[in-house]
Amino acid sequence: MSDNGDLTVRKLAMWGIPLSLGVMGLKMVAWWVTGSVALLSDGLESSVNVVAAFIAFFVIRYAQKPADHDHPFGHHKAEYLSAVTEGVLIVVAALLIVNEAVGYLAEPRMLDAPVLGLAINFAAGVINAIWARLLIRTGRRHRSAALTADGQHIMSDVVTSVGVLVGLLLALATGYAIFDPVLAILVAVNILYQGWRVISQSIGGLMDQAVEPHEEEAIKQAIATHAAGSIGVHDLKTRRAGTVTFIDFHMVVPGGMSVRQAHDICDRLEDAIRAAHEGATIAIHVEPEGEKAHGIRVKVVKEA
Repeated sequence: MSDNGDLTVRKLAMWGIPLSLGVMGLKMVAWWVTGSVALLSDGLESSVNVVAAFIAFFVIRYAQKPADHDHPFGHHKAEYLSAVTEGVLIVVAALLIVNEAVGYLAEPRMLDAPVLGLAINFAAGVINAIWARLLIRTGRRHRSAALTADGQHIMSDVVTSVGVLVGLLLALATGYAIFDPVLAILVAVNILYQGWRVISQSIGGLMDQAVEPHEEEAIKQAIATHAAGSIGVHDLKTRRAGTVTFIDFHMVVPGGMSVRQAHDICDRLEDAIRAAHEGATIAIHVEPEGEKAHGIRVKVVKEA
């Protein structure tokens, strides 16, 4: 990631704190004026957003620290820890919602001041929708796992808010107050699913998961068209660590090629790969012809 990208991610993480506090405040006001357990469940999920925003802010700052003696490959994976923590918090929020809603199943009651409460909750949902789209778009552009996870969670909060509004309107239209706690439980199930998604995606990064197939194809294409002079490329490996992608492979060259010539090919390859995949850290192992190829191979385009 570039310095400008780092700064953008840090700024968004910082602004996420007051914004999440404001949205949570709006949702709790909506619950207070209506007494709706479904709106309370929505507010409880937003409280997780507040905690997650604080965690994301501090973790992103740490993840962007330069490599040092103790962490020669950088601190990028810290972002995955933030995302896993957020996933766990989402699950906790869902369990709290279920616990609150079950008590209302036996004695459901109609809402107080429904129009005001739903209007306040709707305004909070619109703010969340705009903010979530910005976080997800920026997080994916700059490959920030923490920012993307935060945006995905807030987007699930938006879906929750829409479901709550629809359900409460049904309760008001039909007169069946039972819609309120039942909807809160359905909200909790959706939140559990979102928490599982956030955790599973983050664990993939912690386990050195390879890049996406379309990204790998772009890397192969860059190698194939810029490795002229070499005999072949094999044992291509990729892994993602936060904002950085690590790429390494073996390049076979004629036995009589000079170190300088082989080095020039490596420089050309590194420039091409970084142009196709920004933020890549590349390691190339040069081998003389005759070595047995293994792993993922790339067919090199020969010079005309």
